[in-house]
Amino acid sequence: MEKTLFLVAVNTPFNSSMLTYSADAELASKIEKGSLVKVPLGKRSVDGCVWQKSTEQNIDLKKIKDIQSVSDELSLSKEECELFQWMASYYHYPLGQLIFDVLPGFLKRPRKLNFDQGKDTPNPFTLNPDQQNVVDKITAAGFDKFTKSLVHGVTGAGKTLIYLDLIQKIIAEKKSVLFLLPEINLTPQFLKTFETYLNVPIYSYNSSISNSDKFGLWKLLQEDSSPKLILGVRSSIFLPIKNLGLVIVDEEHDQSFKQDDRCTYNARDIAIKRASLLKIPVVLGSATPMVETYKAFVGTPNYYPLEKRAQEAKLPDIELVDMRGRGRVESEKELWPYSSESVFKIKKALERDEQVLVFINRLGYASYLQCNSCGHQFSCPNCSTNLKYFKRRSELVCQTCEFKMPEPEMCPECMNIQLTPKGFGTEKAHDALKNLFPDKVIERFDRDEIKTFIKLEETLNLFHDKKIDILVGTQMLSKGHNFENVNLVIILGIDSQLNFPDFRSNERVYQTLTQVSGRAGRFGKKAEVLVHTLAPENKIFSYLQNHSFDDFYKDEIPLRVMCSSPPVKKIILIYFNGKSQAEVIKESSEQSEKLRDMAYNHFKGVDILGPRPSMIEKKVNKFTWSLMIRSDDLNQLHNLINSFSKNYRPPHSISLKIDVDPYYFD
Repeated sequence: MEKTLFLVAVNTPFNSSMLTYSADAELASKIEKGSLVKVPLGKRSVDGCVWQKSTEQNIDLKKIKDIQSVSDELSLSKEECELFQWMASYYHYPLGQLIFDVLPGFLKRPRKLNFDQGKDTPNPFTLNPDQQNVVDKITAAGFDKFTKSLVHGVTGAGKTLIYLDLIQKIIAEKKSVLFLLPEINLTPQFLKTFETYLNVPIYSYNSSISNSDKFGLWKLLQEDSSPKLILGVRSSIFLPIKNLGLVIVDEEHDQSFKQDDRCTYNARDIAIKRASLLKIPVVLGSATPMVETYKAFVGTPNYYPLEKRAQEAKLPDIELVDMRGRGRVESEKELWPYSSESVFKIKKALERDEQVLVFINRLGYASYLQCNSCGHQFSCPNCSTNLKYFKRRSELVCQTCEFKMPEPEMCPECMNIQLTPKGFGTEKAHDALKNLFPDKVIERFDRDEIKTFIKLEETLNLFHDKKIDILVGTQMLSKGHNFENVNLVIILGIDSQLNFPDFRSNERVYQTLTQVSGRAGRFGKKAEVLVHTLAPENKIFSYLQNHSFDDFYKDEIPLRVMCSSPPVKKIILIYFNGKSQAEVIKESSEQSEKLRDMAYNHFKGVDILGPRPSMIEKKVNKFTWSLMIRSDDLNQLHNLINSFSKNYRPPHSISLKIDVDPYYFD
């Protein structure tokens, strides 16, 4: 019987995941590029995606196994295949594994799909001249070809209204829109806006929806080309949306768009690539774009700066509170981690019947517990970190692994019963306010308190309804929220981020401070932000106080040139991970020497740095060391990594991860 040979991208962790399989005439007639199949691999049956017909000659057909079955549930389009192939190449990740990492689990009987139907309420807002200019220019560039634009607008500049106008124009052309959000907690706000003013079905795609709904949405999108809006987090960039006309990436700078495990993709970059394949526009928006993004766009026709807030609202006044020496003043000790200035400002805001936000990007009551007598600190037995203290739960918890233990009664080293909490987090900041303002409603907004999407919506609704007076939260508070009655923001504990040993630390602090500050005064009232710091002379604070729109970027880029960091050079990190520290050090050292030899002989434009231990060297009883591969020649950089990954087989005791364009230096 005549058989057709196919190359299949098999769901395996090996880079050589393209294997040859055969199919008889009947089965072959059902197969095309992108078909999802079951194939034998060893003694088991695995998933695969048909890539093309095999052109191999002189092949022994007796050694070729048959494709077992073809799925009639899902398949990949030509554009999806191109996107996955580009990703596998750029991120040095096995193609078959990438495809099945992304696809939803197959379900035979998915439930009826839920969605929010737009109410098509007339939009009462009129775009101001700056907003209208952005919409007009993006529209004039055309919706039938690939363009990429950056809307760089201060917090409260009205980027959402620009998005809304563009979405309405695309929907009028009977096309769909994908709107990417960095995190699930922004979904309720945007959903409310879009549901009010649009007239299409709106589908949410995030961790709160069931596997049935995820599979059901994939099926619907593959079959239905009618206009709709998809509102989703980073993984929604892979949804098979028919007739897609526009992709919008809000808060494009946000680290949540970067995936750290499996394939280390950045959804913003995938959005740009996907738009280019589909020949449609992509719009990026942020008050604090990444330095790489800013450098790529500034000075081009597709860079749209918005330096003023909408509706004549003013940016908040920024006041620095110098916390040096406060611990030695008796009256200040009682207020810690607050200051007399911040307590006074909070009191006055509450008297005006306004609400207050307190930001601190650390969980728990204390960073660790320490014995007053011998100085013993309680560390995690599985990781090279101290255990964080959670007072309400009476627990010490590792923030890296699952280890936890009851709050100790005494020091295990010297039996002293005086154990002192060191540092502070949201729990301590919350408890201090409860003591200072016992008659006020004070809640926390962090992942320790907000564990479900329902709880998130409840807390945000209570705050919007003015049933919460003070909200104490982490990074979850800093992004995109539109709080009408907030004109005072208190920022605590920012110094730890300033001192982080990473070339992006200044950028992250600038973004955090700007975004958190931007929650205040969005509806026209005079607003204030108090930043508690031990380093008020740091230049980052002057950018913040002066609302310097792009001075930070102009000063930061020369520093990046000096240290050969992005956007001047591209970086790839290679991580070696294993249970034996000695084996990890030995393997990473040996491979660094081989890479240096390879670079010296064939890729002279590439630098090899390291190896060095990760910031937290031991995690969950495994040690991690890394190498940095750096170059301003993208081809040489990726060709070196290709040569390395094709020829390298790590020992069984060592696992390898390649991180392209890393956000953190872990």
